[in-house]
Amino acid sequence: MINVGGWRLRSIVQRLQKLKGRSARELLERAGQMLAAELEHRNLASTVKEPSDRTLWSLLDSHAVSGSGESAARLHAHYATREFPTFFAGVRSGASARELGSPRWSIHRAHLMAAADRIVAGQFDLLGHDSLSFGSPIDWHFDPTTGRRAPPIHWSRIPYLDADIIGDHKVIWEINRHQHLVVLGRAYQATARPAYAACFAEHLASWLDANPPKNGVNWASSLEVAYRSISWLWALELFRGADSLNPALLQRTLKYLYLHGRHIERYLSTYFSPNTHLTGEALGLLYLGVLLPEFRRAATWRRLGWQILEEQLPRQVHPDGVYFEQASYYHRYTVDIYLHAFLLAGRAGIVVPSLMRERLALAAGHLADLTRSDGTIPVIGDDDGGQLVLLEERAFTDARSALGVASVVLDRPELAAVAGTATEEVLWLLGPDGVQTVNTAISAPPPAHLSSFFPQGGYAIMRDSWGPSAMHAVIDCGPLGATNCGHAHSDALSVVMSVGDSAVLVDPGTYTYTGSASDRDHFRHSAAHNTVTVDGQSASVPSGPFHWAYRTDARVEHWWSGALTDRFQGVHSGFERLPDPALHRRSLLFVRGEYWVILDSIVAAREHEATAHYHLSLGSVAEPASDGSAWLLIPCADGFRRLLFATAGDTDSLAWGEDWVSPSYGSRARAPYARLTSRGTGRRDLISVFLPASDGEIVSFRELPTDQGRAVAVNRPAKHDLLLFETEGSVRVDGLEMAGDAALIRRASDGGALEAVALFGAKARLEIDGLTFQAEDAAEMVRTGSGWRVEGKGQVAVRS
Repeated sequence: MINVGGWRLRSIVQRLQKLKGRSARELLERAGQMLAAELEHRNLASTVKEPSDRTLWSLLDSHAVSGSGESAARLHAHYATREFPTFFAGVRSGASARELGSPRWSIHRAHLMAAADRIVAGQFDLLGHDSLSFGSPIDWHFDPTTGRRAPPIHWSRIPYLDADIIGDHKVIWEINRHQHLVVLGRAYQATARPAYAACFAEHLASWLDANPPKNGVNWASSLEVAYRSISWLWALELFRGADSLNPALLQRTLKYLYLHGRHIERYLSTYFSPNTHLTGEALGLLYLGVLLPEFRRAATWRRLGWQILEEQLPRQVHPDGVYFEQASYYHRYTVDIYLHAFLLAGRAGIVVPSLMRERLALAAGHLADLTRSDGTIPVIGDDDGGQLVLLEERAFTDARSALGVASVVLDRPELAAVAGTATEEVLWLLGPDGVQTVNTAISAPPPAHLSSFFPQGGYAIMRDSWGPSAMHAVIDCGPLGATNCGHAHSDALSVVMSVGDSAVLVDPGTYTYTGSASDRDHFRHSAAHNTVTVDGQSASVPSGPFHWAYRTDARVEHWWSGALTDRFQGVHSGFERLPDPALHRRSLLFVRGEYWVILDSIVAAREHEATAHYHLSLGSVAEPASDGSAWLLIPCADGFRRLLFATAGDTDSLAWGEDWVSPSYGSRARAPYARLTSRGTGRRDLISVFLPASDGEIVSFRELPTDQGRAVAVNRPAKHDLLLFETEGSVRVDGLEMAGDAALIRRASDGGALEAVALFGAKARLEIDGLTFQAEDAAEMVRTGSGWRVEGKGQVAVRS
């Protein structure tokens, strides 16, 4: 027997506690939603029953439906032949399906057919799970990963976050988004195979029978209702000419689409989850309002959906283009939502304000900056593994389709240059002409910048090129998140790193939201990220699946991007809560196209154990070379890529092991990690270098003794670099002296002539080889035939 009474009481108490200090507008909205849900539960609302045929016609503008009479046949004939509203380019005309049959798309077509055939066979690949079976007929309330089934009660009484009662609600909701119907529809468009249409009709009719209005877990989230509406509208269009979409099924589906629209508008996540939940719901209303103008309610849905989207864009995307929840996958979700909204606006005659275009262009630009050489983005913060509409078979981290569509919608050809290809999703959204536009734009120049810093979002992104072998790193140095930080991880000052198509340092992913509290906390802990823990403590401490007991934000102290180097320095106060407060400061120096050096400093009064954690990508191999170094073999298209990983400073031990990495929601696997540990009092410095090296290339890394500060040498063929880091006052080593934060000194060989200097710090000064280098904040000085070329605020003088 499932006991939800206790959960219901606790839920009400928790909601009442959260209402303290809320605005009158919010109180009114929440009260209205609670009252509406209570009336539904007591069968006192008109939306708790499937509308009769006669009621349906009262909801329609009969003048907008061609023909005469009030019959399912009339609706079907109208829907099958209507020209307005127009759908996404190339779908109704069949142009996209014909293009998909050309040799250029043969691989995509094969993947599509394989995916559709698996659906017909009752096998579903959802989130990180493969070959899930929900029975035959499908049990729409069942979670096959746990064997649990959600109860058939009013949606407001279902504790969907309680895995002991429900199982993993994400898995249940994913099959109920009905995005697989879009896969079947694309396959039907490409092949006209009756089996795909028959499977679509069977699944749709089965769902309508098993999910009476407002009953069950599939009505419990307005976002899920919205996404299902979007899937149905796509599927109805893709199967428009199929015999299986008969008048009775179409009429019944329209009844439920009306109920979906009413449910979304009544239970908007305005105050519950004002993030992608709210914008996704608004998009669902916009879809319904634009594509079903026959409903009298359509104008309201269209107006309300667009109003929310317009209001929320500047709230959810910072002025620097970063999504406010500090989660890169939800950033991509937001870009997708607004691209669909802009395309729908064009079909509805809605004028998109220039400010909205500018803000979405900033978000798309940040997405391009996050994108690595292989077209994927690193997953920073939560990911749920889902997609808006399944218009291609791709990895969920693949951002190329969003960039391609954005390049056309926003007229930004540089985004297509980053995407590097026109994907199948571009074909279904923009038609063959859109594909041609993207293909033409691919040869356009990529973004003019390389590295970039986002002050509101708090991300520093380092890259040396936009080419296939680009070195790329992202440092998280901003707020933990927004509102309750529900999708945040304790990843202050964490770094992810890649070289070409090889992800070197990775974020651990999410794995689960509610399936296991311990697993949820493990994947959000600082130790699961490429950052530092002190005494085993996480910088931020979770409390429940979407809340935090202690939150810390990081802040940037210095950012420089030059021709030779990028330098980042940030700090956070997450360990100041300890009985003996400790401060973590991280600086990262990127020598463009060559290597990274990370300096972690822990400052405290008494003894602590500081540990720097580094998580390698799946399939990587660490081959220790000494007590403090190893060769990292990272999977790539040609086998493995080699990197030298070496340590210095106050490192007491370097330990290797394995930890969990979640490639997508619901799946996890073991991958290598490195842990650098330092025990002691006062300031402790941990230095790490990541240096890619080709086969046979001789490289080395060593620490040099200094009077104070830190000095390390990196040697490569024809390049000898000396790196200096201040700890307390000036740094003296080998007859040179630096007063500043850090410096890079480059020679062609050990003892050779100076070739370049990068100097960092307020009023920084370096004396070497009879020369004095000065910098205000940061400067790079490179020797030329006639002297020194200076970038930044700096100068070079001969010492008198």
